[in-house]
Amino acid sequence: MISSTDEVADRAFLTDVLGLASLDAGGGWPNFDLSRAEATVHPSDASGTELLLMSDDLASEMSELAKRGARFTSVQEAGGGSVTKIILPGGGRFGPYHPRHPTFAQPGRATRHP
Repeated sequence: MISSTDEVADRAFLTDVLGLASLDAGGGWPNFDLSRAEATVHPSDASGTELLLMSDDLASEMSELAKRGARFTSVQEAGGGSVTKIILPGGGRFGPYHPRHPTFAQPGRATRHP
């Protein structure tokens, strides 16, 4: 869930700029397709959630999205990869992430554990 001070603009951004498909979950409430998703849990002094969209080529993706009006924070190198944040019209932020670790999207690189 993305909290927003301007949900109409953010929904339009997700559709028009990021090109995410959506379906009506009822009452005109769009749910956006994030079919390429994984979750991890990191140690922290505070609870929270961060949404990252995996990217195979962060520089190219940023360039293409910038042409459609996306704004970004600077790219940061994290232990597991490179990450930036897209700045949504409503002020929220989430980011494309280029992982350097195995992912489920890379056949043969990840092992499923029950």
